[in-house]
Amino acid sequence: MDKRTKLLIFAAAAHILLSMMAIIIQSRKRKRCARRQGVKYGPMDERDRMRFEYLDTKIWRNDTTCIDMLRLRKDSFFRFCKLFRDRGLLEDTIHMRVEEQVAMFLNTVGHNLRNRLVRTNFDRSGETVSRYFNKVLHAIGELRDELIRPPSLDTPNKIAGNPRWDPYFKDCIGAIDGTHIRASVRKNMESSFRGRKSHATQNVMAAVDFDLRFTYVLVGWEGTAHDAVVLRDALERENGLRIPQGKYYLVDAGYGAKQGFLPPFRAVRYHLNEWGNNPVQNEKELFNLRHSSLRITVERAFGSLKRRFKILDDATPFFPFPTQVDIVAACCIIHNWVINDGIDELFIGPNEIIEPNETSIGEANEHALMVQFRQALADQMWEDRQNHRGH
Repeated sequence: MDKRTKLLIFAAAAHILLSMMAIIIQSRKRKRCARRQGVKYGPMDERDRMRFEYLDTKIWRNDTTCIDMLRLRKDSFFRFCKLFRDRGLLEDTIHMRVEEQVAMFLNTVGHNLRNRLVRTNFDRSGETVSRYFNKVLHAIGELRDELIRPPSLDTPNKIAGNPRWDPYFKDCIGAIDGTHIRASVRKNMESSFRGRKSHATQNVMAAVDFDLRFTYVLVGWEGTAHDAVVLRDALERENGLRIPQGKYYLVDAGYGAKQGFLPPFRAVRYHLNEWGNNPVQNEKELFNLRHSSLRITVERAFGSLKRRFKILDDATPFFPFPTQVDIVAACCIIHNWVINDGIDELFIGPNEIIEPNETSIGEANEHALMVQFRQALADQMWEDRQNHRGH
């Protein structure tokens, strides 16, 4: 065999070797890419079959069991899961569908369940429960800008045409209040979070429209923070609360009268349970009565939120504080989604508020223009009422 033939054989062998190496490298790249994208839903084994049977018969068998376990109606639950799947926020894996991922999350926040109980309910490991809880929490957070949006600037349907509120509150776009959600923080931080309550809380401020939707939510403030301080922070944030020109929110006396915020008169009967059978005596009482009957919307929203999600209802949290903050926001997002999908029996009606939210302690500065505006509204209400009764 001459030298030239040997060179050709070596060249051919080298070409074949390089081609095989390229094929192997490309195959490994494809495998790594597949792992990153997640393995799609695959064949069931016996354990998976038993899990699905449990879900079908014990979790979403009908509306009653679905509400009991997940705090959502059956149809609403499946539409909620479809939303995540369609947006690519969650995906099926080889042994867990999106529906089970969301069900574990809702079971946890709906009943304030510990990891060990959820893993027993769903026959999963503690690590799996924790991992998918965080995945679903993140996915819900991605819907925040879509589901928690500023209110419409039109006169709300609840006000328009109702002589109790129209035209006096025609430019009102909602109500604002704060609520305290129990918090769990490190010992050296507890004094900052223990305010009016005997335990640590986070002060959550929210704006609500008259359809009970949250239009702005600020979470994570310490329980000792005054509502007026929390409101100021909301207004100063880059993507914070914005009040359109000529519009305003109803607030309690702790926020004070200022541009865009209309509180009731101080030292005058206000909460609905203070009236009984005693009729109003003057323009300030009439204003406060109608203000209270309209602003109760925000208390209904908070009440419905805590009725649906027991993790917010005076229960000691067991997640790290940053996760506790995200959970409150996620619950508000789900609340809004349920309203968009259709009202259900977990929403609190106007006559179900027994105890009003506590009014903030302390005085807030009041702006002269809003004080004058409030007095003018009260005078007009009283005059119209007297004229109507006179006829």
